[in-house]
Amino acid sequence: MQARSVWSLRLTTFMVALIPIAVAVNFVGKYVAQVLRLPLWLDSIGTVLAAILGGPVVGALAGAVNNVFYGLVQDPVSFWYAVTSVFIGLAAGYLAYRGWTKTPAAAVGLGVAVAVVAAVVSTPLNVLLWGGTTGNVWGDALFTSLRLSGFPVWIASFLDEFVIDLPDKVITVFVAYLIFRGLPERLVAQAGAVAARDAD
Repeated sequence: MQARSVWSLRLTTFMVALIPIAVAVNFVGKYVAQVLRLPLWLDSIGTVLAAILGGPVVGALAGAVNNVFYGLVQDPVSFWYAVTSVFIGLAAGYLAYRGWTKTPAAAVGLGVAVAVVAAVVSTPLNVLLWGGTTGNVWGDALFTSLRLSGFPVWIASFLDEFVIDLPDKVITVFVAYLIFRGLPERLVAQAGAVAARDAD
């Protein structure tokens, strides 16, 4: 039997159910960050989990649906950042397939990689919409300092985004990794997870 491609999409009952579950997990993460007044977003845990279980296409769909739904019910600006969520899902799903969920250290590396992807994709949006800032107090303080020091807006904006994305995405991916590790083997098998849970 030929192995399915990491880029294939199987719309099984589990996969269809996984996307709204991922959106709900994202909302919970975002709510916790807001309630605790954390300088983080934590709004991609479900997207990464969906990517680990279902692959990059499922992760991308979960991310896009999340931003569209949030844009409709809460903040229309979320529509713009759907592209960031799509790339987070694609990156997390592909790297999980390549073995970046086999150990805790690999999961941290996956978080760093996802942070780089998120910062690269978000920076042009931040420059276009907000002149380079993110709305995060820590990142924007760095942005202001860099601009006053003569750094170009694109570099200052990228570092503004990355200084928040790095801890945010490492925590996000590691939480998703722990959830993945804690799922029953039968459920993981039913999902046809593209990721591996143990080192070879």
